[in-house]
Amino acid sequence: MNGQQVSVVVVQDAARRARIAELAGDQAWIARAPVFLAVIMDFHKTALAIGMAGRQQLIHESVEGLLMGGVDCGIALGHMMTAARSLGLDVVPIGGIRRNPQAMIELLQLPDKTFPLVGLCVGHIDQAAAQKPRLPEYTFRHDERYDASRLAGGIAEYDHTLMQHWQKIGQSDGLPWTSNLARSYARVYYPDVRPAAASQGLLGDK
Repeated sequence: MNGQQVSVVVVQDAARRARIAELAGDQAWIARAPVFLAVIMDFHKTALAIGMAGRQQLIHESVEGLLMGGVDCGIALGHMMTAARSLGLDVVPIGGIRRNPQAMIELLQLPDKTFPLVGLCVGHIDQAAAQKPRLPEYTFRHDERYDASRLAGGIAEYDHTLMQHWQKIGQSDGLPWTSNLARSYARVYYPDVRPAAASQGLLGDK
């Protein structure tokens, strides 16, 4: 459809980056990185285009629209990360941009029908972080059909692998994947997202 419902706000001002770091949960690396990119789901731009064609936009009020916008922002984020690394830069994706979305909307002066979905720190790192192990391949690659029969075993295997990783790098407070995930996913960890999205005109009944 060539919707292009993605925009990026490039933040280089030190004071604004410091404020973003605070809003994202005091993530100091946001303030230290020379550039912060805010990836915005942008149905304001598409609504303007549709109005110029003499019609009224409806897609931003639907679940399909939010999913489509999220997918496109994710694709954009992935490409930005790859492009930055190809230039010898380092990146840190920031989900905490949604922690206090209304304040982020005001800081970036986002119009209606837009939402700050994810951020990206771009710069050079002093020391590379240890590569964290991932779930076994068979827990996410499924041939021909989704096969859930090995998931529990793979998750248990990953818990063990991850604990070995924490021990190896000396992180005494490291948790198994299951326990760490439960701390976040057993609740709505960014509860202000829904009211902020609604105030932006992005939640409807479609």
